[in-house]
Amino acid sequence: MDTNTKLAELTKLLKSYRRILVAYSGGVDSSFLLAFAARTLGKSNVLAVTAVSETYPDSELRKARRLGRFIGSRHIFVGTSELKNIKFKSNPVNRCYYCKTELFKKLSALAKKYSMVLCDATNYSDRTDFRPGRLAAEEWKVRSPLLETGITKDEIRKYSRAMKLPDWDAPAQACLASRLPYGTVISEGILRRIEKGESYLKKKGFDVIRLRHHGDVARLEVSASDIRRLLGSDISAIARYLKKLGWRYVTVDIEGYRTGSLNPDKGR
Repeated sequence: MDTNTKLAELTKLLKSYRRILVAYSGGVDSSFLLAFAARTLGKSNVLAVTAVSETYPDSELRKARRLGRFIGSRHIFVGTSELKNIKFKSNPVNRCYYCKTELFKKLSALAKKYSMVLCDATNYSDRTDFRPGRLAAEEWKVRSPLLETGITKDEIRKYSRAMKLPDWDAPAQACLASRLPYGTVISEGILRRIEKGESYLKKKGFDVIRLRHHGDVARLEVSASDIRRLLGSDISAIARYLKKLGWRYVTVDIEGYRTGSLNPDKGR
């Protein structure tokens, strides 16, 4: 389908829902869905809900609040407790299933309370990625309008730019738990260390950064074009800072950042 057809289909689908609750992270995808739904259905018929937990950086929560205000829809925050679930905390390969189950359980109750259709911002490009959380979405009957109408990640960025949404070109984000290899127990202490380390590197101008935790080793992934800049910067100061946070060794991944590098099919 061409652009106009896809947007027409998205409009038709949203209107069939009448009122929706958006699982809102503040990322590019959920911001587009929220803004498009608010324009299509009216702001009073759309509710954005952002989860607050140890697995998401405070900076991302602040961004979600800022973008929510820009879009102008109703926006609330709810606490989730993934780390209280031993199945999540033990970090199995299907970790995301337990995270999304916790999220959608809370959001489903709210959607029922406000007589809304619960939606997430999974898009058509996501269908080829390793996403155990999709099973939780199916179990909780979460609708995915962007996926259902065939809208891809590139198209979302294009549409978002046309709608003059801030951060339309922002790099992808993922929860802090994704920085740990499967099987490594997740703790709040480790998550906070990772958050501090990545925040430090972002302040040095590395917008695309993943600090992967491998026990005593901190493995840094930046975009391929930034590897030389990272190595040419004050790398010794970076190493000293990260060692103060608790890592013994600091390495730079010469392959650069790639989505889901710790997933089962990408670690080879």
